[in-house]
Amino acid sequence: MKQYKYRINGSLYNVVINNTTDETAEVEVNGIPYTVEIEKKIKKIVSSPFKKPAQAGSPQPESSTPVIKHTANASANSLKSPLPGIILDINCNVGDTVKKGQKLLILEAMKMENNIIADRDGTIKEIKVRKGDSVLEGSELIVIVG
Repeated sequence: MKQYKYRINGSLYNVVINNTTDETAEVEVNGIPYTVEIEKKIKKIVSSPFKKPAQAGSPQPESSTPVIKHTANASANSLKSPLPGIILDINCNVGDTVKKGQKLLILEAMKMENNIIADRDGTIKEIKVRKGDSVLEGSELIVIVG
């Protein structure tokens, strides 16, 4: 039996892995038992947050926030996310000329706002995220050229 605690978007999840075979795993998430299938070959890791357990009498809407995943073929001109989090604000547009140290995005991670700044002078070629997007560490955020 292995026990883990995860905090996803501010919600704490207690996960217990009770029994595993080559094909299945018996797990509990916050005391709710699940049997999950284990695939032999995993080609791509996909992040899929657990749903918060609903409290009686208070249905909660599901989040439609897309998760921006790590891009394996990200260019050298890419500004990448230092932490997993949510994009709160975008302070630039495609075509803008930016200076090194200029604030481009605000990323909320671990309930703190983090300024994402330009690491070099250049022009914004592409903005890969939108306000409200969830991103993983290493996700491509902005492409700066020049």
